[in-house]
Amino acid sequence: QVQLVESGGGLVQPGGSLRLSCAASGIIFSLNTMRWYRQAPGKERELVAAISSGGSTDYGDSAKGRFTISRDNAKRMVYLQMSSLKPEDTAVYYCNAINSAVLGARNYWGQGTRVTVSS
Repeated sequence: QVQLVESGGGLVQPGGSLRLSCAASGIIFSLNTMRWYRQAPGKERELVAAISSGGSTDYGDSAKGRFTISRDNAKRMVYLQMSSLKPEDTAVYYCNAINSAVLGARNYWGQGTRVTVSS
């Protein structure tokens, strides 16, 4: 049974920081690319950050310079450190896992953690 469980969401003030965590089970974690997506009401789901099995990172334009993705293979965890948060960062954040080296590999998703940036 594949399970991704996000945590760390909540209410934060503009300019503040928040750290999201994703715990993975049921996959060979070290072989998977891990990603964070987010979706706000009325908006398309967008890629926030990604980290490959080798540790290479990629960020969406909205996250560059503010967010940092990292992983701990021993703990089977992926993190998203967010700083300088803006109201436009308000969304449900989803953890995603995929073995991108395998053609037709399936995406796995967590149920999301809600982040609200508001005064």
